[in-house]
Amino acid sequence: MSRPILRVIVLCALIALLDGYDTQAISLAAPAIGAAWHQEPSVFGTIFGIGLLGGLIGATVAGVIGDRVGRRPLVLVGVLEFALLTLLTPHFGTSLGTLEILRFFTGLGLGAAIPGTVSIASEYAPAKSRATVVGLMWCGFPMGAVFGGTLAAWLVPGFGWHSLFYVGGVVPLLILVLLWFKLPESARFLQVRGDTTAASRVLERLGVSSEGIGTQTSLGAERSPVADLFRQGRAAGTILLWAAMFLTLLMAYFLTTWLPTIAAGAGVRSALLAVATLNLGGVIGCVLISRLADRHDAAMVIGAAYALGAGAITLIGGVRSSGPLILLVTFIGGLLSIGAQLCTVALCAAFYETRLRATGVGWSIGAGRLGGILGPVMGGALIGTGFGVPVLFLLAGGVSLCTAVVLFCLSMARRRTAEAHVPGSIERKAVAS
Repeated sequence: MSRPILRVIVLCALIALLDGYDTQAISLAAPAIGAAWHQEPSVFGTIFGIGLLGGLIGATVAGVIGDRVGRRPLVLVGVLEFALLTLLTPHFGTSLGTLEILRFFTGLGLGAAIPGTVSIASEYAPAKSRATVVGLMWCGFPMGAVFGGTLAAWLVPGFGWHSLFYVGGVVPLLILVLLWFKLPESARFLQVRGDTTAASRVLERLGVSSEGIGTQTSLGAERSPVADLFRQGRAAGTILLWAAMFLTLLMAYFLTTWLPTIAAGAGVRSALLAVATLNLGGVIGCVLISRLADRHDAAMVIGAAYALGAGAITLIGGVRSSGPLILLVTFIGGLLSIGAQLCTVALCAAFYETRLRATGVGWSIGAGRLGGILGPVMGGALIGTGFGVPVLFLLAGGVSLCTAVVLFCLSMARRRTAEAHVPGSIERKAVAS
């Protein structure tokens, strides 16, 4: 990978990092907000969920728009929106109602930025290492949560929960300046749209040739309706990818939003650091799993990681009262299940060709955000009705296992598609797009 292409991937990773930090900030702040407002932990389930609902709407709508007008404009607008809303949260989020409204519109911006970000990274990544490159880019999301958990352990006790949102608003605005000058439009998208002159200018500015990213030709369609995701042999893969994203984000958002509250028995600092170790494990796991996925059957490799991670996640509920043990078990759970979740995003990007990629990724992430909404809300409801903590983590481990089964089915469906030579298989699209 050339240095200019690497710079593009790093910029995309920064956007994912901002998304991860901002998404995590509300769950890290929730225990302090609840104590200050004298609210039970269960009431925050709706606040967690409403932000993810905004992300669902933003991702699905932005994905379709991104395949029509381009990836870059939506990325810039999305980052600007969630930066401003996050910065305003400490001033206007003075009640549960206003906090819900602010999180919803923040979620819209977060959701709008991600499909274009994943698409740009995928379309500039070398085909032979696309899963690794996109997986590493998406590691920015858990790294944002790692930074958030680490900062929260220091900021919240000393400066209050407001400080998390000030950091989460100011830093994206600074990075937005860098994105404005350095983040290019996808040259592949421009080629598919038929704007070869603009594509040539982008490639010239990056100092790379068209062969470096693969020459694309216009497919005669400027629009990419969602119905195309189910045509030409894509239906089974699309449904299974949606199911996998739904389940994996249900698990991931349950863990990341409720872990600080549930693990409070191990001490405030350990509870906040548990979020950091969970996501740090996810980053390392993503590197290992994605390398294996590039060399072997990607769906089978990622599914195996989910299956193994189910056991570690189940164990979290039994060690929550011990600081060292909860950090160790959350790291292992993150290494396997959260690492696999990061690679699943790359699997979605590889499945669709260029003209459908932002739509496909956007709707896959939208399906995932739906699971992300239900995870925190269901967690709050189960905690409110008196379910024991070990049972909650047993359920979360079960969801990880179900995700593994879905990806095993995707692998089998992909093989049948490849054997029948039907367009839409992951291997064919990874080379063609």
